[in-house]
Amino acid sequence: MSGELHAYVLLLLVGFLPSEIWRMFGLVAARGINEESEFFMWARAVAIAVLAGVIAKIIVLPPGTLAGVPLGIRLVAIACGFVAFLVVRRSVFAGVVAGEIVLTFGALAYGL
Repeated sequence: MSGELHAYVLLLLVGFLPSEIWRMFGLVAARGINEESEFFMWARAVAIAVLAGVIAKIIVLPPGTLAGVPLGIRLVAIACGFVAFLVVRRSVFAGVVAGEIVLTFGALAYGL
């Protein structure tokens, strides 16, 4: 087995398959859960809270190139993304795309 192929096989065995097994288990285990159950609502709230925390950390303490974008532009991008999320019937995709567009054009206008 060549070195490059060995790296891909290792990535598959160590990186992809262990997480994929848990995803499939979650899919099977969640089959009987009612989406309106109290547990499911709690799990959704926790997932959203964790995501919000990660986004807030990235906005306030940005890594890498994002640190060069002024805080004002980052905050405007978040606000535009949130408005797009609400306007397009709570579409996460629309919110992410709108926020990304505003962030990209803001960074370009700033000269980054």
